[in-house]
Amino acid sequence: MAVDQHPTGFHRDTFTHDGVTREVLRRGTGPAVIVMAEIPGITPKVLDFAEQVAAIGCTAVLPVLFGTPGRPADFAPGRRLKSATYLASSLGKVCVSREFTTLATGKSSRVVTWLRALAAHEHQRCGGPGVGAVGMCLTGGFALAMAVDERLVAPVLSQPSLPLPVTRSRAGGIDISGEDLAAVRTRCERDGLQVMGLRFRSDRLVPGDRFAFLRRELGDAFVAVELDDDAANPDAVLRPHSVLTEHLIDAPGQPTRAALDDVLDLFRGRLLAGHDTTPATPAG
Repeated sequence: MAVDQHPTGFHRDTFTHDGVTREVLRRGTGPAVIVMAEIPGITPKVLDFAEQVAAIGCTAVLPVLFGTPGRPADFAPGRRLKSATYLASSLGKVCVSREFTTLATGKSSRVVTWLRALAAHEHQRCGGPGVGAVGMCLTGGFALAMAVDERLVAPVLSQPSLPLPVTRSRAGGIDISGEDLAAVRTRCERDGLQVMGLRFRSDRLVPGDRFAFLRRELGDAFVAVELDDDAANPDAVLRPHSVLTEHLIDAPGQPTRAALDDVLDLFRGRLLAGHDTTPATPAG
């Protein structure tokens, strides 16, 4: 895969809702999966994950919420200062944006409304029984709040880090309003919706209390995948955090590869099994 700032093999487009226009990358055909990147943005590792989604017969749809698509998060010697500056710039834009709720509990970020509209658009465009969504780190909880819409049938929360767990109450919650959480709970009870969550057990950004909260609220509908530190890619510079991207060891028998397979199997079961996957229009 190319690792420059112009990803190859992805169709570039825009989507507008309620006066807000963002760039969107797409790859593949079949039912849509909205892939929401972590800070600093759509890195080559995120693009690799999107390719895995496309390879099983889905359309990977990547909205550009922050950062530069294709730019690597490279902390190798000689590049660390530049990479750290880029990461801080992406994080700073999120923290000052009114669209992202970084600290408040019991509140869904405003950007979720735009993401729900994108999911509805992609469902109409790509066909299939519904849409999948993967949120990572700061976008992790967005996949949960998007599941208010019945078209979202396969939500995945990979290391959901909001609200930032700076207090005990924030560590024991997630960035979704009470009203939205109740709607998701109803879907779990009535429709058999499953919500998958991924984390490393030592990850301070995704404390165990957050997953305990989701278990209490969603019961058996919340499927937790929790990994030990020694499952993380040892070549990654940062502490174990990014299950599907930076800390993935993409090899048979590796726990992170098994976690990735669990995610892909969720999409196969909810989006592909026994359904006509012919897109409504070409996915590019």
